[in-house]
Amino acid sequence: MPADWTTFRELLLPGLTGRRAVENELRRAIRDGRLGPGARLPSSRDLAGQLGVARGTVTSAYAQLVGEGYLVAKRGSGTTVAATGTRQAPAVERTEPPPRWRFDLRPGLPALGAFPREEWSQAHKAALAALSADELGYPDPAGFPALRAELADYLGRVRAVAARPSDVVVVNGAAEGLSVVGRVLAGLGHASVAVEEPSHFGAAEVLASHGLAVRPVPVDDRGIRVDLLAGTDCRAVLVTAAHQFPLGVVLHPDRRRALLDWARARDGVVVEDDYDAEHRYDRPAVGALQALDPGRVVYQGSASKVLAPALRLGWLVLPPRLRDAVVDRKRLDDLGTGTLHQAAFARLLRTGGYDRHLRRTRQLYRVRRDALLDELAARLPAWTPIGVAAGLHVVVRLPDGTDDLALQERLAGRGVHAQALANFAREPAFPGLVLGYAALTPDRLRLAVHELRAAADLR
Repeated sequence: MPADWTTFRELLLPGLTGRRAVENELRRAIRDGRLGPGARLPSSRDLAGQLGVARGTVTSAYAQLVGEGYLVAKRGSGTTVAATGTRQAPAVERTEPPPRWRFDLRPGLPALGAFPREEWSQAHKAALAALSADELGYPDPAGFPALRAELADYLGRVRAVAARPSDVVVVNGAAEGLSVVGRVLAGLGHASVAVEEPSHFGAAEVLASHGLAVRPVPVDDRGIRVDLLAGTDCRAVLVTAAHQFPLGVVLHPDRRRALLDWARARDGVVVEDDYDAEHRYDRPAVGALQALDPGRVVYQGSASKVLAPALRLGWLVLPPRLRDAVVDRKRLDDLGTGTLHQAAFARLLRTGGYDRHLRRTRQLYRVRRDALLDELAARLPAWTPIGVAAGLHVVVRLPDGTDDLALQERLAGRGVHAQALANFAREPAFPGLVLGYAALTPDRLRLAVHELRAAADLR
């Protein structure tokens, strides 16, 4: 008679809230021997209940540790510590290396192998040679003036953003930009911020870390439900207007106007995350929401999706009433973003290297997207792709009744990093997978679909 793996199993862990905290504490327990080889872990539902966190938080932590080899997940056998999982604790704490997935389908990951190394190297060398001795001192916390000027020009030309160089603040990636804005909003008396449902879990974590209550507002096929937003206690909202994450919806013109009307009526702020708007294939460009009311909208972007996350370069375009507070917060946090990378990026923008790279990768990603969609249509015709016209990922709607978190676990056991839609919402409207395609070649994407089919057949 098979064992009942759904029986409640208690696991003593300190009070944890985030995925990384759960993941790190489990890893530590395995490494120091508190969880020995073969030890059975609670089901993701049971452990989530013990810790008071979302089930997706535990499922993602389990999947990460399966990929790293600490855990083993088998159908009908639950999740256990790998036979070789116990390790001696190192004398010096070291950062864990990223897992080596056979197929990494994380959304938002660009083709890192396509990074323009030669152009970047030349831009870096030329920018360094042109910097004065004074410019090698502590940077302007608002950003390198030449880069702010180039960004104002580029964003106006490509995204229709209304910006002067003085409106632009350079930050260490979009995450720092959102963190600084969140802290400033909290300092101005904001107690809560609305976010789209579904949305990126990391954004909600950043905002909550500054004491802001996060209020999810549903998204439909026209974007965020502004009528439901009006029923919240919020005076600020975070939106992905040009390409909603993860569903790929474009905010409808009527909703754009209604959103800005809401902000004016509340004396509020709209934070527009324009995270991958330059990547579009089957539809014309949609201008930034910021252009409709620069006094109410904070625009944020970064180089992470076009060039590489490792650069840690992002930018904010700020309303005048927030600009000085953001710059002061940036100064207190880190004295400003490094000048050398800023100067190199400014040169890449000025010489057209950034536009050329974007044109090349847009063609590359279109081919990869088509390969994924064609293979899904051939192998998994009951799965419906959503939001395919732009971006670096697609959402695949699974047949009703599918447990997408369980499917994510099975895929992790096969070395496939694919995230369930349930990780991005408290109450998903349907089961799905969020599949990034930019980082894999067409042949690798076809093989990944074979793994998706095999995992789906195991249910």
